[in-house]
Amino acid sequence: MSLPPGFLDELRSRTSLTQVVGRKVMWDQRKSNQGKGDMWAPCPFHHEKTASFHVDDRKGFYYCFGCHAKGDAINFVKETENVEFMEAVRILADEAGLQMPERDPQAQQKADKRTKLAEVMEMAVQHFRLMLNTGAGGPARDYLDRRGLKQETRDRFEIGFAPDGWQGLWDHLTGKGVAPDLILGAGLAKPSSKGGKPYDVFRNRIMFPIRDARGGCVAFGGRAMDPDDNAKYLNSPETELFDKGRNLYHHGPAREAAGKGQPLIVAEGYMDVIALAEAGFGASVAPLGTAVTDNQLQLLWRIADEPIIALDGDKAGIRAAMRVIDLALPVLEAGKSLRFAIMPEGQDPDDLIRAKGPGAVQKVLDEAVPMVSLLWQREIEGKVFDSPERKAALDKALREKIKQIKDPSIRQHYGDAIKDMRWQLFRGQRSSGAGGRTFKRDGGRWKAGPTVQAHTKASMLAGGQGAVEHRVREAVVLAVALVTPEVLDDFDYAIETMECLDEGNARMRDVLMRNANTPDPRSAVENALGLEAVENLLRQPYVAITPAVRNPGDMELARLTLTEELAKLKTERGLNAEIAEAEEDLLGVADEAVTWRLGQAAEARNNALISRQEEGGDFAVGANGAPIDKDERAALDALRDTIDFSRGGRPRRS
Repeated sequence: MSLPPGFLDELRSRTSLTQVVGRKVMWDQRKSNQGKGDMWAPCPFHHEKTASFHVDDRKGFYYCFGCHAKGDAINFVKETENVEFMEAVRILADEAGLQMPERDPQAQQKADKRTKLAEVMEMAVQHFRLMLNTGAGGPARDYLDRRGLKQETRDRFEIGFAPDGWQGLWDHLTGKGVAPDLILGAGLAKPSSKGGKPYDVFRNRIMFPIRDARGGCVAFGGRAMDPDDNAKYLNSPETELFDKGRNLYHHGPAREAAGKGQPLIVAEGYMDVIALAEAGFGASVAPLGTAVTDNQLQLLWRIADEPIIALDGDKAGIRAAMRVIDLALPVLEAGKSLRFAIMPEGQDPDDLIRAKGPGAVQKVLDEAVPMVSLLWQREIEGKVFDSPERKAALDKALREKIKQIKDPSIRQHYGDAIKDMRWQLFRGQRSSGAGGRTFKRDGGRWKAGPTVQAHTKASMLAGGQGAVEHRVREAVVLAVALVTPEVLDDFDYAIETMECLDEGNARMRDVLMRNANTPDPRSAVENALGLEAVENLLRQPYVAITPAVRNPGDMELARLTLTEELAKLKTERGLNAEIAEAEEDLLGVADEAVTWRLGQAAEARNNALISRQEEGGDFAVGANGAPIDKDERAALDALRDTIDFSRGGRPRRS
């Protein structure tokens, strides 16, 4: 079976060789640099103790310096899975989400045509470069001089010129013996609607060749010389060679520069990329006349884990940034994100470099903000939140955005970050920039108290009894879910959304929920976090005495315990939220409504602290907040009555 042209290129662009090889080897973390896609491991093809097997993820090739095995992802699957070429392609296509093409008897003819189209494109590159240096190219050369593009830069980027004529390129190519259907197929000419000769697509334009990741010219971008032209920039139409949503301008050189440690910068246009590259920012790319697409985003993440989106400092630039955020949220992964560098208002990277030099651009890049900051800014920009309804609308909008994130751990961290920014907006602003200072009432005015030290705020005592109880309940919930994982089907959402004050509990919750549907969630947690982490959780006193933990596998007891503990956590959060809102309201005018709200929240909390076990056991709440069987408690009290603690624990005298 022959594959259609371009399918293997698409497969390789979607496949991470590091992930494919990583299933068979153990990476040497001392030699490997994951950020650069430079990975080392003992070779899977021969026995060795040293890490001589090298994977270059950016180029998509592996090589062993011991046995000299080499190849790409397809070769690796062939050798390690002992399958034929087409089966290896099928395995990788399934993993990449690509549908295997139907059998195409004309595949070889199409491949031959693509080769001829590529040759025609290279002929066009040379023709446009020649035209730039003719008399007709004088105005274009003057324009490039004013933009500061030296001859070396023009040669490096192969900049050319399409003269103002209807059939200049057409006549040149046909005169070289190129078939008309190839010129039309390459997107260089269009058929005449009046029955005449086809006419050139690009006329009176400065020409920028667009090359794919392997360096072949697949399209052109043309900048109009006529200021009255309807299209300032014009790209080639989509052809068998060119899909504008799957290519990036300056892709190949940028990938190489990023592999040497340079930050990947995504600019808006050709001139921005050229200016950045000439200023020393070699890992610069641009989308091709459209907003960043999903395929382009995946290409960017293949080059770097955290590309910087450098956008013009105008409304259009900000709108473009927001479109990228909406595109990226559903596909975020741990370690894969974006940062945003917004240029000064009214300037693009090219303007800034010419005005203030590369240092000014570097300063903007250093101040690039994460996605969550720009997402927050979009939702609050130009709005006033002076009513509960407006605040609720903000909360709802942000929740809807965060829900798009599939990874539960990333979703949790986004929620935490937005919670912090919300606090600063609704409450921190009342501090008038006092930062971490507390406020006390003094003679009818609010007075700043002493600064709270970071280590004090992090202590359990500073957290208060409520924080201690919260951590206790977190641990009980996780322990019950670990020893009786069958209950996860009924409590998966509640546990996934459970707020964890303890970072270790938060990590365990995330790992547990990611593996909730596996045959043995507990083993998955132990493998990810270590056996000691699980044992430490189960050994904690308030966990060890929990009946549902002492009786693993008791489904009814586990359900009752989780129902009660999660209900208590929920009401505790509700009370804290009401107190926080009430504190804000008390800064204004306190009234009976505030008192009533606090009373209702406190009553709900107190009701939750009363055991809700109606079946399967009778429980009380211990001093540490954990449930304890009443019969066991009575037996313990009776035993304590027989012991004289004043005599060192000896039995009491009759």
